[in-house]
Amino acid sequence: MAWQADPSALFDRRLGQSPQERDPDCADNRTCPDIWRLSNGDVAVIGQDLTETYETRLPEGVALGIGERLVVIPGNVLSHAKKDIPDA
Repeated sequence: MAWQADPSALFDRRLGQSPQERDPDCADNRTCPDIWRLSNGDVAVIGQDLTETYETRLPEGVALGIGERLVVIPGNVLSHAKKDIPDA
């Protein structure tokens, strides 16, 4: 069975620093990428939707399913979250 996102999952905890800790320009809380663990263990990523930009340039073997979007975040957001992401 294919994985399906559970829309009833709640935001549990932020992974990494808050946007305001990483970038003082994020004081408005609006254009600030973020990563969150959800209550069911899934991860929510807040970033720029660049699906249309990248959909014709996806590497071989990579596809976007119905309802999926390609979201881009700055590398430093993931780097700051590394300490909160468990090893496999």
